[in-house]
Amino acid sequence: MTVMPADLTGIDVRAEIERLRKERNAVILAHYYQKPELQDLADFVGDSLELSRKAAETDADVIAFCGVKFMADTAKILSPDKIVVLPDLDAGCSLEDSCPPEKFKAFREAHPDHIALTYINCSTEVKALSDVIVTSSSAETILQQIPLDQKIIFGPDRHLGGYLSRKFNREMLLWPGVCIVHEAFSETELLKLRAQHPNAPIAAHPECPPHIVDHADYVGSTSGILQYAKTMPGDTLIVATEPHIIHQMQLAIPNKTFIGAPGADGNCNCNICPYMALNNLEKLYLALRDLTPRVEIEESLRLAAKKSLDRMLEMASGTIGKGDLGTR
Repeated sequence: MTVMPADLTGIDVRAEIERLRKERNAVILAHYYQKPELQDLADFVGDSLELSRKAAETDADVIAFCGVKFMADTAKILSPDKIVVLPDLDAGCSLEDSCPPEKFKAFREAHPDHIALTYINCSTEVKALSDVIVTSSSAETILQQIPLDQKIIFGPDRHLGGYLSRKFNREMLLWPGVCIVHEAFSETELLKLRAQHPNAPIAAHPECPPHIVDHADYVGSTSGILQYAKTMPGDTLIVATEPHIIHQMQLAIPNKTFIGAPGADGNCNCNICPYMALNNLEKLYLALRDLTPRVEIEESLRLAAKKSLDRMLEMASGTIGKGDLGTR
């Protein structure tokens, strides 16, 4: 974890970030779930893989990834010659934590006739143990290319896997991981909110459990939900994903109203990702100043992980960041 030194008092952090961005030839990436002040100064805001691909296409020497560790790792996999820094190395992911590589390896070995479709929210080691990585925008396109008689392991998100299994009537072995943010939404509170706004559609991320997804008018990635917000009829949308995406919605469509779906008691902030929240402007400044915490991946592991990412891009390149899960 990045430790805040006392001598930041009096420093114009935003001005210093701008200076270091130029001095380091750095590109700053911010996921949709980051705080608005980080989104506002980023060169690119988006979903995790979409950001890594955009950064790889730049001539930047440094990638500062305001997100969580598996995202920064993915950026390093795709840009091995660039320096990749993450403002806070403790910015992890409950899905990654739920799927230790040694346990996933044993699970795969116990089911040798299955291929592994693995959600990108996992460690580099698990990517290296997988056949095809999927994102929430590419998963449907990829699944439809897998022969019906091919047995499938899907991990680490059992809710995304279950959603795909139900929609396409495909039996899959599901790893039992969940996103703690999307797991926190309350069906009871969501229905109360819908009663207050009966004409407002609900958009949900497929990491949500079935009792939330089943009430959604649109199911898709964060990019997909943002696009739906732009094109939907009406002027109010209930959003069942991490609420910082609403910042981009308000910037893009200021004349519409966006309401975050409530957590367990209708009032808690449990739908805010605690890992994403670890990043801030001060830590970003220090990461650019000191070029640390730095993401490093051993080359043979990087290449093994890249194979499953490359397979995804071959099968569904046009869907990345497009949110193609669509309406139910």
